[in-house]
Amino acid sequence: MGYDMTLGTAQWQKMLDTKGLQCPLPLLKAKRALSQLEAGQKLKVLATDAGSQRDFAAWTRLTGHHLHQNQCIDGVYHYLIEKII
Repeated sequence: MGYDMTLGTAQWQKMLDTKGLQCPLPLLKAKRALSQLEAGQKLKVLATDAGSQRDFAAWTRLTGHHLHQNQCIDGVYHYLIEKII
């Protein structure tokens, strides 16, 4: 489990660091990591690709997963995705 000081008590079961990777790699790696989790579990993703904000928002909307966090902190994009199905 992880703890993110910016979210207070938010926890995740898996963390994925995709900093330095460009589109579409952050999303592809997140998709693979999320497939290894069970429904209700959360994946924390860190990325530096600005296009990933658009990608993760659209992808979670299309797949039905829940995007709990989508914010940029000091040039790093933080995503917290809950697997729904």
